[in-house]
Amino acid sequence: MSSLSLISSKGYSFTCASSVALLLLLLLSATTCKAQLSSTFYDDTCPNALATIRTSIESAVSQETRMAASLIRLHFHDCFVQGCDASVLLENSSSITSEKGAIQNSGSLRGENVIEEAKSQVESICPGIVSCADILAVAARDASVAVGGPSWTVMLGRRDSTTANLAEAQSDLPLFTATLSELISLFDRKGLNTRDMVALSGSHTIGQARCVTFRDRIYNNASDIDADFSSNLRSGCPQSGGDSNLAPLDLVTPNSFDNNYFTNLIEKKGLLESDQILFSGGSTDSIVTEYNNNPSTFSSDFASAMVKMADIQPITGSAGQIRRICSAVN
Repeated sequence: MSSLSLISSKGYSFTCASSVALLLLLLLSATTCKAQLSSTFYDDTCPNALATIRTSIESAVSQETRMAASLIRLHFHDCFVQGCDASVLLENSSSITSEKGAIQNSGSLRGENVIEEAKSQVESICPGIVSCADILAVAARDASVAVGGPSWTVMLGRRDSTTANLAEAQSDLPLFTATLSELISLFDRKGLNTRDMVALSGSHTIGQARCVTFRDRIYNNASDIDADFSSNLRSGCPQSGGDSNLAPLDLVTPNSFDNNYFTNLIEKKGLLESDQILFSGGSTDSIVTEYNNNPSTFSSDFASAMVKMADIQPITGSAGQIRRICSAVN
């Protein structure tokens, strides 16, 4: 073999070895990234964390059933802004402009006190270990179960943000007047498909909405709302005043997590414009019909979508922090 051939052969061997090593490193890195959230994250560092959170959430929901819807919504409003990082819980300060000032949150965001109480209980047994972001994710699951909804395995290991983003809250959280295309686009930007969007909207099978969010709908005499339904709602939601008066998102079973929300849509009894738009002759009609006919499919899809939503841009590793209290950075 000539010296040139030997050099080429060695060079080729070195290049192959380097490529294999690089490939293994990339695969290991990818595996590590995917493994950052784990259902067993606190098993060694705070083994009673989940039971403690569950007890706290069950107590809150037993005192006020509506709180279940508020906690699920709070988790959703967190994940859609900067990812699932508990930024939604931060109050105004010299360095923070709270997301609570967004029109989608102002006057309607609820449950922060429940999360703070759960955090306090966890801090008493495992100080500085469990993030507010993880408590939000667990609380949403436990709230669903508390009102007869589905359960799911919550992946854990998120850390808390040291920033909030009011501008992103205003641009990325859905409005109650959103069109179907706007909703699909908003969810798509977060990695959630149309089916995920319809399933997650099904959380409106529980909870209540303020008069100001559905007034135009019940007074516009449009063809997409049942006449008796709108007439009955007007007594509690006058054309002027009473903005904070409440009505159940599902008038039939407002305190039970079931699939009746989809029945309402088919009967033109969706309370919000952004609800009814899911069954208005568009691409989501078939999904609404499927969930109406198959409650178990809705339940399963809702659980899957919640897991998927909770994986939006989590802060992990050494980034962010574990806040001592959820309303302020350390």
